[in-house]
Amino acid sequence: MADKKNLRTPIVCVMGHVDHGKTTLLDKIRGTAIVSGEAGAITQHIGATEVPIDVIINKLGDPRLRDRFIVPGLLFIDTPGHHAFTTLRSRGGALADLAIVVVDINEGFKPQTYESLQILKRFKTPFVVVANKIDRIGGWVSQKDLPFAVTFKKQSEDVQARLETKLYEVIGELYNQGFAAERYDRVTNFQKTLGVVPVSAMTGEGIPDVLMVLLGLAQKFLEANLHYSAKGPGVGTVLEVKEEKGLGATLDVILYDGTLKKGDTVVIGSLGKPIQTKVRALLKPRELSEMRYESKFKQVNKVTAAVGVKISAPGLEGALAGSPIRVANEDTLDEIVDQIKSEIDEVRIDTGAVGIMIKADTLGSLEALVHEFQKDEISIRKAEVGDISHRDAIEASTVEDPLYSVIIGFNVKVHPDARDFLQESTVKVFTSDVIYRLVEDYQKYVKEQQEQAEKKIFETIIRPGKFKILPGCIFRQSKPAVVGIRVLGGVVRTNADVMLENGNVVGKIKGLQIEGENIPSAGIGKEVAMAIEGATVGRQIKEEDVLYVNVPERHAKVLEHEIYDSLSTDEKETLDIFLSLKRKDNPFWAK
Repeated sequence: MADKKNLRTPIVCVMGHVDHGKTTLLDKIRGTAIVSGEAGAITQHIGATEVPIDVIINKLGDPRLRDRFIVPGLLFIDTPGHHAFTTLRSRGGALADLAIVVVDINEGFKPQTYESLQILKRFKTPFVVVANKIDRIGGWVSQKDLPFAVTFKKQSEDVQARLETKLYEVIGELYNQGFAAERYDRVTNFQKTLGVVPVSAMTGEGIPDVLMVLLGLAQKFLEANLHYSAKGPGVGTVLEVKEEKGLGATLDVILYDGTLKKGDTVVIGSLGKPIQTKVRALLKPRELSEMRYESKFKQVNKVTAAVGVKISAPGLEGALAGSPIRVANEDTLDEIVDQIKSEIDEVRIDTGAVGIMIKADTLGSLEALVHEFQKDEISIRKAEVGDISHRDAIEASTVEDPLYSVIIGFNVKVHPDARDFLQESTVKVFTSDVIYRLVEDYQKYVKEQQEQAEKKIFETIIRPGKFKILPGCIFRQSKPAVVGIRVLGGVVRTNADVMLENGNVVGKIKGLQIEGENIPSAGIGKEVAMAIEGATVGRQIKEEDVLYVNVPERHAKVLEHEIYDSLSTDEKETLDIFLSLKRKDNPFWAK
């Protein structure tokens, strides 16, 4: 058996779409430990719950498994969602060792499911998919807290078939997202195939299986990464900055390496210079209390990784969620301050160049947002942690380009004075708690803006047109000449000059009629009556002549270089011929 010494507890994040059962699953996992009769064994943390290995083994009902696992248990982060995952960052990587993606087996994949998968793929984090709410499958007879295999056998054949169908819909969608997946008990190699565990977080069915698969993943993938230095200086990540009554600003921290003691000097990332302060108190929740609602803490003198702990210290107000926290001494202080500053600077952007503004609630989510926008080659002028302030609104309003007079806000508030200002301004603000939705919304906005701009150009610009004077359709010789024409390409409009193929401009379209009705324009294939002012039939024009709309040089440039792709095929062909006629004598015309 491998050495268990200094092997820390793997950190597990629960992710997935809203209402798919993340919180219920976390509650059930905690409850599973409690009802197993080993309540005293559960370690309560700030922001996390540790489920010891013995509790899990007992729940699995096979003591022989005890020797198979060397990890001391699993540390579940109490805040569900990809937000917690991205906050738990470590130098651009993910601090969470493992993840659970919860999918409602009846609803299937939703935006935050896809987002969770994208994030996990990017960070290469091992995870298990929990296909939740199997108890809502028609005809399902719940078997409280039993492993999946046992409860599945107790279902009728019809119900089993219904579950398999829904399960393979989930597996199929995972395949579409680039993951080979299978029901967990059919997986032979978890390195190649993702395990999908059918569960009911409500009834507890399948929960032991989820814990078992997580332990297996930890054992397979993580052992080398889980060794920590029990005596080294503490290293952690700020999960949350919280105001506590009587304490002021405090930090909820996940310490993932080393030891942290009362009185230690710590360095923490902030928007300005890193904060240097001394730990006044280390606080842990009292036994078996519900941590997220915990208000009374007990003080401890030291903690060793991996652990969740609340830190009280002077001057924590400007600390950033998601930033590193490290213990320093006189010899290492300057070096650690520089390291943390450079780490924060790597994520923040303030180029002053052209681009959008991004605001996010934590360093981790900011990092994820910047990554996604840069991946799609969207220019970013500024990216920083914090709510959208009045100053941000003013700054964005000074940008002239509407595509960049934009603020993207992830999980942040808009200050009231900023909101008032924005309502009166043309700044576009996008806020959401789904990163990919923000990217999609912005891209949709850009497309709409570009279409509107093109529409405006189309409305004002003279477009290419080609037509033929039909034989036997001369209705008036001159003042103006009225002839029957067929449009061969593009569009003809009133008030446009027309020219012959030799480049001579012969007149201006004064009017268009079809069946006696005036019309402003006519497109390809149309046969209409055209009044041409300035031309005389028999002199400048005659039957069977092919003429072109004489597009001004300035308009021809726009058509060729700015909106060519938006033209129809016949407009492109007509423009190409028109340009070749114009450039016969002047190759640089409209270039």
